[in-house]
Amino acid sequence: MELLTKAPKGTMDLTPGVTEKWQVVEDVLKSEAELNGFSEIRTPVFEHTELFLRGVGDTTDVVEKQMYTFLDKGGRSITLRPEGTAGAVRAMLENGLYNAGYPVKLYYLTSCYRYEKPQAGRLRELHQFGVEMFGAADPGADVQVIALGLAIYKRLGLHDVGLQLNSIGCPACRKEYHKALKEYFSARKDELCETCLSRLERNPMRILDCKSPVCQEIAKGAPKITDYLCEECKAHFGKVQELLDALGIAYELDPGLVRGLDYYTRTVFEFPSKSLGFALGGGGRYDGLVEELGGKPTPGLGFGLGLDRILLALEEQKAEFPEPVRCELYLAAMGDEAQKKAFVLMDKLHKCGVAADCDLCARGLKAQMKYADRIGARYTMVLGDNELEAGKAELKNMQTGEKVKISIGEDFVDAYLTASTAQDDLSF
Repeated sequence: MELLTKAPKGTMDLTPGVTEKWQVVEDVLKSEAELNGFSEIRTPVFEHTELFLRGVGDTTDVVEKQMYTFLDKGGRSITLRPEGTAGAVRAMLENGLYNAGYPVKLYYLTSCYRYEKPQAGRLRELHQFGVEMFGAADPGADVQVIALGLAIYKRLGLHDVGLQLNSIGCPACRKEYHKALKEYFSARKDELCETCLSRLERNPMRILDCKSPVCQEIAKGAPKITDYLCEECKAHFGKVQELLDALGIAYELDPGLVRGLDYYTRTVFEFPSKSLGFALGGGGRYDGLVEELGGKPTPGLGFGLGLDRILLALEEQKAEFPEPVRCELYLAAMGDEAQKKAFVLMDKLHKCGVAADCDLCARGLKAQMKYADRIGARYTMVLGDNELEAGKAELKNMQTGEKVKISIGEDFVDAYLTASTAQDDLSF
């Protein structure tokens, strides 16, 4: 019989053997975020579409081409989140998290959804780790967020991840820059793709982020935003570089870096992987977003790291992961009473934090032992009428084959722990 269905294009299942690797990475992400004072937030997988139209920007690829949007049964336009920042801002405002004082520091592990052509490191269901900081206008906030991202890669052992840095200014200095871009691209508008032609009047900066090879080539000669920064933006960007230098963090200035979302202001950055040839994450400052979504003027900044891409990078460099938790003791039972006893003993081990298992498929003894071997059980114990009557059973070390009889009475857990510890000591 054929499978009823397959996973939708651009999605993937994370199965046992893989999920353990993801958990290792997620633990590092959470740990580093919490070291920097960030607390976890969890937001809905879908939001009102207007949140992304206003927050992300209606001239971005995300809004124009990639969002999963539908009408719910009440006729409301709903969108599966394409990124995490807008939802975090909405949640911060709705729940009054700012009442505890600034800065508000949040992190999240989430899935996002974008309808785009699936390829390595770019799925339609993507997994993202993000941090958001609200209420800190100082350049030091930019540097703390950047340093956090780099610390994560370093702790994971990804030493080929760099830092590309730029400033895209504030709305005031971008007005003059937009004029310069419009003049430049208008002279070559016959060569621009249809999407970029529509952006020429509305937001010419978005042309710099176009994925068309022709538009990318044209954009190489475009005016640079750094030539149009106002004095305040220049000073902010200079302080960011000064603090990065003080921390010994190397970076590459990239005047063409604008990021793909409209809410960014001033500092923007990406973390490129040299071995994979694309960025593993990026972010920047978004000082106007909170106000745009209905809050009071509040500075903000953050980043998003792609978990799918991080795992690809770790796989590329053949990173070693800790062994997953495996069964310590498998209890093979023969007969109803022995099965009952196996359940009792297994429960005692679980309550003491010991991974244990027993048969649930009515297998014979030989099949049970094969199963114990297949799941990598360190020890096995056979329970039958003789063992129940004697109150003792043989604990077998599956690696060495050594056996030792231990009590299966009230002191079973102590007896098991003593015997298994002695075996471990001998193995060294």
